[in-house]
Amino acid sequence: MLEKNYDAAGVEPKIAARWEEADAFRAGAGAEEGAEPFTIVIPPPNVTGSLHMGHALNNTLQDIMVRFERMRGKNVLWQPGMDHAGIATQMVVERRLMEQQIHRRELGREAFIEKVWEWKAESGGQIVNQLKRLGASCDWGRERFTMDEGLSKAVIEVFVTLYREGLIYRGKRLVNWDPKFETAISDLEVENREVDGHMWHFKYPLAGGETYTYVEKDADGNVTFQEERDYISIATTRPETMLGDGAVAVHPSDERYRPIVGKLCEIPVGPKEHRRLIPIITDEYPDPDFGSGAVKITGAHDFNDYQVARRNGIPLYRLMNGTATMRDDGEPYAECAARAAEIVRTGELPGEADVDAINLVPDEYRGLDRYEARRRIVDAINAEGLAVTVKDSDGNAIPYVEAKKIMQPFGDRSGVVIEPMLTDQWFADAETLAKPAIASVREGRTNFVPKSWEKTYFDWMENIQPWCISRQLWWGHQIPAWYGPDGHIFVAKSEEEVLDVAVEHYLALEGPWKAWVQDRLENFAPGEILTRDEDVLDTWFSSALWPFSTLGWPDKTPELKTYYPTSVLVTGFDIIFFWVARMMMMGLHFTDEEPFHTVYVHALVRDKNGAKMSKSKGNVIDPLVLIDEYGADALRFTLAIMAAQGRDVKLDPARVAGYRNFGTKLWNATRFAGMNGVARNDDFVLHEAKLTLNRWILTELSDTARQITDAITSYRFNDAASAAYRFVWNTFCDWYLELLKPVFMGDDEAAKAESQAVAAFALDEIYKLLHPFMPFMTEELWAETGNGERRSLLCHAAWPAPEFEDKAAADEMNWLVELISGIRSVRAEMNVPPSAMAPLVMVGAGEATRERLSRHEAAIGRLARISGISFADAALKASAQLVIGEATACLPLGDLIDLAAEAARLRKEIAKASGEIARIGKKLSNEKFVANAPEEIVAAEREKLEEYRATAERLETALSRVSGE
Repeated sequence: MLEKNYDAAGVEPKIAARWEEADAFRAGAGAEEGAEPFTIVIPPPNVTGSLHMGHALNNTLQDIMVRFERMRGKNVLWQPGMDHAGIATQMVVERRLMEQQIHRRELGREAFIEKVWEWKAESGGQIVNQLKRLGASCDWGRERFTMDEGLSKAVIEVFVTLYREGLIYRGKRLVNWDPKFETAISDLEVENREVDGHMWHFKYPLAGGETYTYVEKDADGNVTFQEERDYISIATTRPETMLGDGAVAVHPSDERYRPIVGKLCEIPVGPKEHRRLIPIITDEYPDPDFGSGAVKITGAHDFNDYQVARRNGIPLYRLMNGTATMRDDGEPYAECAARAAEIVRTGELPGEADVDAINLVPDEYRGLDRYEARRRIVDAINAEGLAVTVKDSDGNAIPYVEAKKIMQPFGDRSGVVIEPMLTDQWFADAETLAKPAIASVREGRTNFVPKSWEKTYFDWMENIQPWCISRQLWWGHQIPAWYGPDGHIFVAKSEEEVLDVAVEHYLALEGPWKAWVQDRLENFAPGEILTRDEDVLDTWFSSALWPFSTLGWPDKTPELKTYYPTSVLVTGFDIIFFWVARMMMMGLHFTDEEPFHTVYVHALVRDKNGAKMSKSKGNVIDPLVLIDEYGADALRFTLAIMAAQGRDVKLDPARVAGYRNFGTKLWNATRFAGMNGVARNDDFVLHEAKLTLNRWILTELSDTARQITDAITSYRFNDAASAAYRFVWNTFCDWYLELLKPVFMGDDEAAKAESQAVAAFALDEIYKLLHPFMPFMTEELWAETGNGERRSLLCHAAWPAPEFEDKAAADEMNWLVELISGIRSVRAEMNVPPSAMAPLVMVGAGEATRERLSRHEAAIGRLARISGISFADAALKASAQLVIGEATACLPLGDLIDLAAEAARLRKEIAKASGEIARIGKKLSNEKFVANAPEEIVAAEREKLEEYRATAERLETALSRVSGE
């Protein structure tokens, strides 16, 4: 006998231990030899991470598919693992060292990396245990780590191959630079926030004091403003970057500046005797309707400006060092300004090394923090009278400074403002690698679900930029590149290989380098000839290889042959660019096959109001807290039933509590069945069932199994969970078991034995159908209802195969359910006391309906509180009516309720609902409210409007039943 109550906290660890003891989730467990493979690779969580709600949704959906396909007999591998998370991990370990007042540079690289490995052994990977608590059925014995030996071998192989193919190169480009960690970072590690900022308006005087007529016109061509100017006005939120301006750009169609295009203007910063002149150019980038329409171009410190500079041959001047303080290296400003002036005069761009040597930070600003430099530059420009001015309320001219909200990039880990920085980095030729990956989706070899995400994929892939793959960190895969004494780059798979290549290279040269190397060959020391590149590879580089590197590539392993390509990838939309696209590129390039045929993209988990969860808002929901309170099954089922394609999950903990009640319902149904002798009888032949009730439940069970199977295989997880919920809660528990009670309490032993066997079979099939969603409880129920024998694990049981159909039985029982449900609804709407018995009058009932009423009269009386059934030719006055098939069911309620008072109550409720509909409708028709209110607030108002409309409709129906209105 089952315990009275289900104890998730006690059962879940016990079941997890049973699975682990049986090695239940190893690759191929439960599959027959030669079975079709089904493979999913887990999106590797950071080694520093802990389970959040996004992980819970992502891994629940993967586990549903994995358990489903395992039960369908496929050769399943769910490949687990973790990402080494370069910046995040280095930050954690550095923080621990700083608590001991130890800086990593004091330790040195090798000792620091040893500390990282120590930390991983002690504290890393707690998320693995948390995923196990969620019920993730990965092959944990195959867990991989992006820094382990095998994956590191794959990373080196890929880097060296791509370098030799010309698809990896070293160059100088603009990157996101984190001044705290002093490294380039990816776009995914940049958090754009709206902050309070300022827009300063400055004058860039025309060279030689030249003037022009500045004219503004309206849409009809009428002059609205005109004056003589000896400057061009620009606006900037970052005055400190003016020092590196290479040009001022205006739109080709902007008539205001046509007279001065091609002329020079002066940057109003720095010593007057060394003021730099820059050209005024045209480009499509400036918006004539924004600000003055003129944009300063600082190509080394702004991504848009960088593109303009490259298109127009504008030099790029780096102003800051790695900590975002103003450069203090190189020659004095006067000499650097003179070299920059020569570039403008000749129009000849210098090489990268030459331009990098030009430090255009005036001597008085060198070494300053960027914001201190900003303050001093603004003060100097204002003092010189080169700020654009406006009149204050007293008519005095004051500098024109706009206080405005601006979007500013922050490092998601460091919390500091990111600086676009021109630096030497390693890049992958993503444009070339992207072409086969684009074709794969275009030609349908890889499909996105929902399909709408293909547009996002194409928009990025078809406009892809070189991929910056280097990071200035110590933790990660060190780039396999070495530099010779003359700066020559050597790339190889090992130090031994690169030394052979380097020695061969230098000995083949004539001149000093050959002699230099020869001198060192006798007493050879590697570091005296070659210097290893200190950078490591972007974390996304190694994770791009995940579908095949985890299976042993580049070696031709049995696992690679069996499980690659993988079957489906489950991921969030935010890493389509960073992970999905790059896995496509690498998989196609190195294996000539797509790494997966389907990419299922799930939405975000938001709070119950639709707001994105964030610590600052205080609305983060911890999945582990929900598991502690309600159990993993309840959380999993909640996430699954709310995971509609293309729709965010609005998670309310109350919903989790509700689906825990669903589990309790099944638990209690199993206990009820056990107390009534329900037990598996393999000798009973289902198709020989005689009772309509049993043939009905077997038909509904088969139909539900088909619905769930179809929904899971088409990634409609919410439909699958909803079908299971409807069948278990409504059809099986509320109707079938309720209708069975007279059978169990009756004297017909044959009917009782048949019902016990059918109910037992149905329960077993329910456990199977629910197992992918609620694995812990179903595994426990499967074991506890095994007639005292230890059954094989449910996770290895065969998935239900729909095989029973009796349309006549289904039609009859569904008619009965509809009739009783309709009567109950009418009674509730009319406020009929629950204990009151009401007569039922059937109008227009045919012979088949009359026979059904006769067969089920006892059930109708018991479950619908009906005192008797009669027939009539016309509907009765003062009766509530509902149509059931060809007949109309009438409930004369005049003796049970005050019809006039009930009608008055309903009219009052209708008026109240109508008032709310009008109020919310007026709010939603306000364009300002819709445009300015948070998205989740607007969505909540729309939901409330629909709820009130549905309520009003129900009340109108009830009123028509009472009053005939």
